Amino acid sequence: MKKSVIILLLGVMAGVASCSFTPKSDSDPDRNKLLIDLISFVLEKAHFDARKIDDSFSKEVFEDYIEALDPQKRYFYDSDIVEFKKYENLIDDQIRDKDLTFFNLTYDRLSMRVNEVKALYGDLLKKPFDFNEEETIDTDYEKLSYVSSKREMRKRWYKRLKFSTLSTYYDKLEEQKQDKENKVKSEDKTDAELEEEAREVTKTSIKEYFDFTDDLDAKDWFSVYINSIVESFDPHTFYFAPKDKDRFDISMSGKLEGIGARLQKKNENIKIVEVISGGPAWRGEEVEVGDIILKVKQEDEEEPVSIVGMRLDDAVSLIKGPKGTKVILTLRRVDGSIENVEITRDVVELEETYAKSSLIDRGGSKFGLVNLPKFYFNMDDYNQRNAALDVEKEIERLKEKNIDGLVIDLRNNGGGSLKTVVEIAGLFIKKGPVVQVKAKESKPQVLKDTDASITWDGPLVIMVNELSASASEILAAAMQDYRRAIVIGSKQTYGKGTVQNIMDLNRWLRSSDVGDLGALKITTQKFYRVNGGSTQLEGVKSDVVVPDRYSYIDIGEKDQDNPLPWDKIAPANYDLWSNLMDYKAIVEKSKQRMAENSQLQLIEENAKWVADRRNILKFPMKFSTYKNEIEQNENKIEYFEKIDEYKSNLKFSSLPYEISLIEKDSVLGEKRKRWHENLVKDVYIEEAVNVLRDIQLVHHNSTSGIINK
Repeated sequence: MKKSVIILLLGVMAGVASCSFTPKSDSDPDRNKLLIDLISFVLEKAHFDARKIDDSFSKEVFEDYIEALDPQKRYFYDSDIVEFKKYENLIDDQIRDKDLTFFNLTYDRLSMRVNEVKALYGDLLKKPFDFNEEETIDTDYEKLSYVSSKREMRKRWYKRLKFSTLSTYYDKLEEQKQDKENKVKSEDKTDAELEEEAREVTKTSIKEYFDFTDDLDAKDWFSVYINSIVESFDPHTFYFAPKDKDRFDISMSGKLEGIGARLQKKNENIKIVEVISGGPAWRGEEVEVGDIILKVKQEDEEEPVSIVGMRLDDAVSLIKGPKGTKVILTLRRVDGSIENVEITRDVVELEETYAKSSLIDRGGSKFGLVNLPKFYFNMDDYNQRNAALDVEKEIERLKEKNIDGLVIDLRNNGGGSLKTVVEIAGLFIKKGPVVQVKAKESKPQVLKDTDASITWDGPLVIMVNELSASASEILAAAMQDYRRAIVIGSKQTYGKGTVQNIMDLNRWLRSSDVGDLGALKITTQKFYRVNGGSTQLEGVKSDVVVPDRYSYIDIGEKDQDNPLPWDKIAPANYDLWSNLMDYKAIVEKSKQRMAENSQLQLIEENAKWVADRRNILKFPMKFSTYKNEIEQNENKIEYFEKIDEYKSNLKFSSLPYEISLIEKDSVLGEKRKRWHENLVKDVYIEEAVNVLRDIQLVHHNSTSGIINK
């Protein structure tokens, strides 16, 4: 794969070198023209599935860009949009002509409208809000129309400010109520005083938000424009402005500090898209993928800061902090509930990102579990440590305990090193292809396992969920295509079947008069299974589908904007696993068990409730109705807490080598104790073990003369 990537990049570099990307001056217009010229050229030459830049493309960029500028329709008027629409089919022409007229118009107009709102909100917050009025707020911004007058704009902002104040007012009433119940000495304030305090909090939050936006300059907004262009190619192609590139480099270096979560901005929301294994958020178990961070409060401050609408790097700067300090996040949960979570900042413990194993005892039968959070490797020395070597070691150790079956847990594994995937697949099959990789306009490259020996030839289950992506999907797909393992998990995995490369845009400049241009992350290749189908969009469909929290919500590649399509190529030449399983019989047994499992029924009920909650976009602003809805939600959440009370009849224990480590390391002991306690509650692991048992009962497992490593 590396060879094809190098050839591709060399071709692009040669093409760029032959063009005249020579800066004329250090002025922003010249820099922006150069940037858009260079990026459009690189996209055309290097993107795996480069789109035609025409009127259709122009219209799509127009819609995405306007939405990115004003996603909640709180600045622009319909007259602004009418004026902007004159350029709806002209962006493609302006890209070719390096014409910045449309960008300049929108940037100037946004600046003007923001200043108008800044002069408005203070006046709206002078008078108390009446929370006895029957009033609602509609947060379906996509269907919301733009305002046509200053009066309508004032009314829209009035509702936003009132709703924000209502939320804080409710919190303050609850805090005062709890203080009384807990007999905490505090000043007993009237409802009017608490409402005034809540309005002041809203005013402070809005002021801080505009203080952040005041720091944005034309370069920042031009990056928004550029990304509206590049993200129209696919959701993983992205332009990094210079400071964003620096931050990306730091995150790739492996040094992770703060709460241990990866954040992404979508419209005006900051969403948690990954919880880093070993980090403080992961250890606390109170944060999950899909949560939206609404506010951030430091331990030494009285009031939280709203980060809704804030620039991502500014929000990150508030969340990050020195090791040992605390931050309180106000989260909108996946189920729509609002909750405050306190996290003590720390450095991510890399050891917890590595493979680990556990011995499972089920009524005297022994099974093995290997948990793999990511496909890692040592960047300085691959052979020093990597996921494949570690997984192999864990399997060998489990084999010493005479296990009857093996579970590989890839849930929440977002991917990593492709080389380790191929090597791990080779632990379970003879020589053969594992994945096909195709670059633009080139023949597919088949990546193979070349070692005929096998580490584990017994019953195998691969566990996945909606957050298993990229490299995880390759391993699951290969084991499924070879009929080597049963895949258990969500209806399908994430569906990211593409490869990205980072291109430093500065390397192609003939001089550096314009300064740093940043970098472009661009999709250059696509993954294909050995059966020829792509893992893109469709992911890997589980053989045994189990319900989970994300079953009915949008979370995968198919739910992103502009994903590349699914397609297929010719299959690779491979032989099915010699000891074929009766998939139909095994899956049918599992379905029967799940239909009778009250725990899975409760999880299914919870998943449907979560989906219903997320579809609610209108909220009451009458206090009694608002309070009643919160209490109803809290009662329902309390009802679903029974999910965490479940315990299986499985017993989990560390292997001898780890027990000796635990004797010297009490912290490791606590971590493994917590992990095992969680595994006992994990109904999915329980079903995986049941499936392993079925494989034994339905089939006679022969070694077929295989020589183990």
